[in-house]
Amino acid sequence: MESPPPPKPCAVCGRAITWRKKWARDWEAVRYCSDACRGRRTQARDSPLEALILELLARRAGGATVCPSEVARAVGDGDWRVRMEPVREAARRLVARGVLDIVQGGRVVDPSTARGPIRLRLRP
Repeated sequence: MESPPPPKPCAVCGRAITWRKKWARDWEAVRYCSDACRGRRTQARDSPLEALILELLARRAGGATVCPSEVARAVGDGDWRVRMEPVREAARRLVARGVLDIVQGGRVVDPSTARGPIRLRLRP
């Protein structure tokens, strides 16, 4: 029996999409983890968040981290708390591209399952 293909990241939220038998014929076309992500799609507002994360990390010493709330506050308009999930989504997309690590307590964690406070760090 053939083993299922490895998980791949959702194009919107960056969470892992695990293979399901019903997707066997069109696994290559699956891009979204849920109907909510399919409805939202990646929008023009998402790439500035990714750029801001990378910019804030570039200002730090090598190996330093940044908190997602710092990124949300750096955007500046309105309540930063409503931007926390879009910042975390942008971070997960950067992890999927191999640019970033999400860490908790100094250890790299799976971005799809990380709960609680996280830090963002450029990959060495």
